[in-house]
Amino acid sequence: MHVRPQPLERRTFLKGIAGATLSLPFLEAMATSKAQSVPTRMVCVGVGLGFVPKLFFPTQTGRGYDMPELLKPLARHRDDFTVFSQLDHGSEGIEGHRGVHAFLTGILSKNSKGRPEANISVDQKAAQMVGAQTRFQSLQLASGAVDTHNMLSWSSSGVALPQVANLNVLFALLFQRTDASQVEQLQVTYQDRLSILDLVKTDADRLMNRVGHRDKEKLDRYFTTIREVENRLTQSRAWLHKPKPVVDYELPKDADGLTFAERVPLYYDLMALALQTDSTRVITFSSNDIGHSNGGLGVSRGYHQLTHHGRVESYLQELAKIEIFHTTQFARFLDQLKAIDEPNGKTLFDNTMSLIGSGMGNASSHSNKDLPLLLAGGGFRHGNHLQFEKDKGRGTETRAANLFVSMLQQFGLELDQFSSSSGTLTGLEVA
Repeated sequence: MHVRPQPLERRTFLKGIAGATLSLPFLEAMATSKAQSVPTRMVCVGVGLGFVPKLFFPTQTGRGYDMPELLKPLARHRDDFTVFSQLDHGSEGIEGHRGVHAFLTGILSKNSKGRPEANISVDQKAAQMVGAQTRFQSLQLASGAVDTHNMLSWSSSGVALPQVANLNVLFALLFQRTDASQVEQLQVTYQDRLSILDLVKTDADRLMNRVGHRDKEKLDRYFTTIREVENRLTQSRAWLHKPKPVVDYELPKDADGLTFAERVPLYYDLMALALQTDSTRVITFSSNDIGHSNGGLGVSRGYHQLTHHGRVESYLQELAKIEIFHTTQFARFLDQLKAIDEPNGKTLFDNTMSLIGSGMGNASSHSNKDLPLLLAGGGFRHGNHLQFEKDKGRGTETRAANLFVSMLQQFGLELDQFSSSSGTLTGLEVA
């Protein structure tokens, strides 16, 4: 009699990044009689000060474009990414540096009143679908000091989600084992917080019939925020007794004291590991604050100062060093994803949409128009520079939010509208 072999335990190990030995949730030998589906992931990298337009955007459209300076580090991946030009968020995303808040939302918080999901960001819309399937519904990361100008992820109640800006904290969240006493204490803490939320909701419920229309709207958002916090606490509690992945990967000593140039590759390492171990499927990374020693990038002036270059060549040359670093590290991250095989015969790269860009189109003039956007992997047909009709204020131009609709549909959501979109993005086709 043929005996069907038992599937492997869900958490086993595999050699991965930099020789890391890590536990993985998806291997062919783990599949039952019905093949397990491999999840789609989403990574969004935000560069708050954007890119110099003439160094980022190709001058030709289609497949045969000449690589501009900032894309040259990505040349080996050119068939696997798409560059978009003349996309932005229209008037809803204009506010200089604070316009960066609209990068992944398509609309600023102040312009989102009355919307059912406020200014929810594309990553959080995807994270809603993931729910409690992973330990972390999403991860929000920052390369250095958290800057309120560069908050990327926004909840459905219009609240900016906090970012993890410490490598050691991030590593501990993902991989550090929690002992029995810590688990017990966390269990009590989560229950206490949930009990407090219940009391707050009860008090707020009593207020609903005693306040005017405008206050009811405020309370409505307040309730939404409470529900979001409650869901995250419930999710955290559900994962308390599940072991974290085991990885043979160590951060350098004093990792958070290193320069920006030394820290950023480590963030990307941990991002790739987080995706590979299915600790999360949605990540945002704000790569902006270069910190001390001008980031160790060999420039003599501050990053923000350089973006106000006034077309002075010496400033542009130094700024290019920083911006080339951003695209070089992103290219390295794509290398990592391509090196990880998945049980559907594809790689982690194929199953991950990786977006890099900014809500700032031109930092020199504080413009939020014509945003730099590049999307790699994720099962799309790539290799093109897609240029759209320039925004002339008529309201008929294609919005960057159309790209987000295409991404969310590819992630598995059944929707045809997000933020200021008018549909999916023409020219970006599924492979």
